[in-house]
Amino acid sequence: MVFLILSFFIIFLVRNLAMSLIDNNVLIYRGGGQVKVIFDHQVHASKGFICKDCHITLFDTHKKALFTMDEHFTNKKCFYCHDGKKVFNECIHCHRKL
Repeated sequence: MVFLILSFFIIFLVRNLAMSLIDNNVLIYRGGGQVKVIFDHQVHASKGFICKDCHITLFDTHKKALFTMDEHFTNKKCFYCHDGKKVFNECIHCHRKL
């Protein structure tokens, strides 16, 4: 019985650790009525970006992506780089089905 309880506890811890690791690398947002937005930190890091390139200057450090459709056409937040010139800005690259 103790073995069973211990096994469930270990599985619970490992599962939650795995989910938090995933959450730290891949963020999934509601997408404002469109298909969900998937943001992968690793993709951006592989391009040479470091945390301070985006955090604090473009975003605070909370896992919130609260911006309007109008902001899609500014040089704020994601669109500072994703302006269609520096980097793609087609909807389908960020708004993706899981």
